[in-house]
Amino acid sequence: MWKIGDERYARAMSTTVERNVAPRVLEALDDTRIVVIQGARQVGKSTLATQIAVERGGKVVTLDDEDARFQAEADPAAFVGQNPDGLLVIDEVQRVPRLTLALKRAVDTSPAPGRFLLTGSANLLQLPATEDSLAGRAESVELHGFSQGEIAGHKERFIDRILAGETFDGYTTEATRPDYLAVAEKGSYPDALSRATPRRRARWLANYVGRVTTRDAEDISTLKHISALPTILRLVAARTATELNVSNLASDLEMPRRTLDPYLDLLDALYLTHRTPAWATNLSKRVVSRPKIIMLDTGLSAYLAGVSSTAPPTADQAGQLLETLVAGEIKRQLSWCEEQASLFHYRDHAGAEVDLILATPDGRVVGLEIKAASGAKLADAKWLAMLRDKLGDRFVGGVVLHTGTTAGSLGDRLMSAPIDLIWKV
Repeated sequence: MWKIGDERYARAMSTTVERNVAPRVLEALDDTRIVVIQGARQVGKSTLATQIAVERGGKVVTLDDEDARFQAEADPAAFVGQNPDGLLVIDEVQRVPRLTLALKRAVDTSPAPGRFLLTGSANLLQLPATEDSLAGRAESVELHGFSQGEIAGHKERFIDRILAGETFDGYTTEATRPDYLAVAEKGSYPDALSRATPRRRARWLANYVGRVTTRDAEDISTLKHISALPTILRLVAARTATELNVSNLASDLEMPRRTLDPYLDLLDALYLTHRTPAWATNLSKRVVSRPKIIMLDTGLSAYLAGVSSTAPPTADQAGQLLETLVAGEIKRQLSWCEEQASLFHYRDHAGAEVDLILATPDGRVVGLEIKAASGAKLADAKWLAMLRDKLGDRFVGGVVLHTGTTAGSLGDRLMSAPIDLIWKV
């Protein structure tokens, strides 16, 4: 595992980092009319799209440019038609919602694949203005901040390998709990990672929150109280990796529950948060249905919670940050892994709880527990064992991830392993 401040880390931040999701974007362009790279502001969407445009001889226009935005608003049809014989990249397309109808007409008239590559700092397919226009015509590819494997120049295959039944016997690492917390506190935004000190990183994150929760939010939303979004985000960050009780959150904000819901939707659409759904299963009729709320960048989560190298996390905060770190890395890998899998969590009213569930369309299941301790005991795998016994052959494996240095068996299809296993293999 790389250490904060070592030469490998500095080298990764000083050169172009190869994005593991890039081959998926290229594959989509080969058979899809419109491909959309979606993700939070400042995760590298423009850089990736520009690299692809250079490779394919395309043209790039960005709607962050005032003149380009004026042209797009004034004549959407001419704007989308400016490179008719090649790839047109439109960066930050959510800034001019009117373009979606022009894009629809353009690809309906000429349905050749690979005509448009869009980037958006919002989930366009969840927005009312674009959902109907792009449905069936566009493929969305999510891009998040750097994964730990991308920083190290490695394409992670944990999801594919664990779903294939691999046990990772003998895995060891030198990483310890302080290393993992340092990784979590730095986060994944490229520009934040390039800052040399925690103070400079905190300043960048403060500016980032201000920009995203004002200008970017206003681009895609007509909500009346956008000014409340930073406060909502801060309270959500304090709850990261926990079940989302919207009524309690609304009470803390002194807002009606029905008023809060669209603001939570907006945080998801801006790729600041992800609500991990409860796993729907017939194992029990008493399954808790609330989602878990996950901050998609641990550095932003730590900053908003007041955690830093000079203000270490409490025990509860450390547990939340580590689970958020694992969930974020798994979410990144889902963008490029070969397996089709979805991420869930599980809890029932009898007390059974599994932090994260990976489930495939054909019914295979992997369970993940995340512990801040430097090892795992048999008791830590009891709910994984419960899933194994109830699911039978559908249960592929369960892993208790911890901050220790050695992997080991915890029984049939159960193991413990260091957290960095998920980005080292």
